[in-house]
Amino acid sequence: MAINPGPDGSTGTELMVDINTTPLIDVMLVLLIMLIVTIPIQLHSVNLNMAVRAPAADEVKPEIVKLDIDARGVVYWNGQAMPDRLSIEARMRAAAAQPLQPQVQLRPDKAARYETVAAVMASAQRTGLSRMGIVGSEQFAHGD
Repeated sequence: MAINPGPDGSTGTELMVDINTTPLIDVMLVLLIMLIVTIPIQLHSVNLNMAVRAPAADEVKPEIVKLDIDARGVVYWNGQAMPDRLSIEARMRAAAAQPLQPQVQLRPDKAARYETVAAVMASAQRTGLSRMGIVGSEQFAHGD
């Protein structure tokens, strides 16, 4: 407790009944510093234990089917022009039925219509081809 001095500097008998908060603030700062010190350092990486598998010597590489689409919308199966969409889907069904599905590499021309490319991809999905990739996308990077 403290004595409240009066306005003229004289000490009155009136007591000041306020709590001294300095020790409370000191204790809170010490607790805050202890909390900061004990928090583990956060890393921006995810540690994973990846299984290491030696490549099998007798692993069979899948057949590669090249699907090209030219600027006119003609689809080529390994260099052979396909007359219509039904013949493309028939070849896709036959490829999907193989025990080891071929890897289909779709290479659309830069000037090919998106509609044609999307139709070929939809046909591949519908017929069950699961290994398909788009090759030659570097031609689209330059915006020429």
